[in-house]
Amino acid sequence: MELTRRHALAGAAALAATPLLPQAPARAVAPVADKQAPSFYRYKVGDAQVTAISDGVNNFALSDSFVLNAKKDEVNAALEKAFLPKGRMSIQFAPLVINTGGKLVVVDTGNGAAAFASSKGNVGQFGANMVAAGFDPKAVDIVVISHFHGDHINGLLTAENTPAFPNAEVLVPAAEWKYFMDEGEMSRAPEGRMQNNFKNARRVFEAGLKNKVTAYEWGKEIAPGLTAVETIGHTPGHTSHILASGSDKVFIQSDVTNVPALFVTNPGWHQQFDQDPVLAEKTRRRVYDMLVADKMRVQGFHYPFPANGFVEKDGNGYRLIPAPWSPMI
Repeated sequence: MELTRRHALAGAAALAATPLLPQAPARAVAPVADKQAPSFYRYKVGDAQVTAISDGVNNFALSDSFVLNAKKDEVNAALEKAFLPKGRMSIQFAPLVINTGGKLVVVDTGNGAAAFASSKGNVGQFGANMVAAGFDPKAVDIVVISHFHGDHINGLLTAENTPAFPNAEVLVPAAEWKYFMDEGEMSRAPEGRMQNNFKNARRVFEAGLKNKVTAYEWGKEIAPGLTAVETIGHTPGHTSHILASGSDKVFIQSDVTNVPALFVTNPGWHQQFDQDPVLAEKTRRRVYDMLVADKMRVQGFHYPFPANGFVEKDGNGYRLIPAPWSPMI
């Protein structure tokens, strides 16, 4: 059929009068979920693959005694300088999974599955995030513990108080085991947090783990490429680790410092969780001077996630420079 000019004009008018999209009531956009995606981050140290896995964040009001030898106003000023909220503390937790090529090694275990429920999901995320990162807890060969505070050992157990890593050997610092399992030391410990630390260590290791525990000494390679380093002060047996592969290294500092905006910047500040604050400061300065001199990457259990970077000297303290995020391993 021949298309006449009259037909064309009529068709154009009809098209102009017809909406291009069907009329429908406007709909509100569904709100974005109020949770992040599973939190893990991988990088390489030589041939070893390191996966930092978030156990969550503990948020609480800043107390007068959080820093023992600094006024609260000074602490708030340091928080404000770091663009952190005044009067509040946010402590992050970052256990590791290391694939050495021959062994699957976990370093510290977070607050534990039971804490996930009691904190309404703020902490105790390590188990779920580890699975999301592609790791089977049953495939873990070795769990390395740095010290016996609950945020490092409670994740050894499931919410049902059974071993979270049923096929793993659990390696603990010999000095830490000797101290916390000593009845005399426990009897002399002050009531409150210190007594609770002793009781919690016994609770965790007596829940089907004692026959899996092996004590290790400082200065020894305790897993492929992983050497134990004495960093006492935070606890009597507090231990850090150096992971080395080829010419590459990372210093896994555990709790040599807590929140870096406070204790990397001000290494002379004494944190309330340090059992021997003066010795902890001495250790902190020794470790950080070494990190600066060697330009070694450092992984901090309480650093902002993914919790690793480099440090440089900055006046009387140090400055943490986060390692750049990379989409490729």
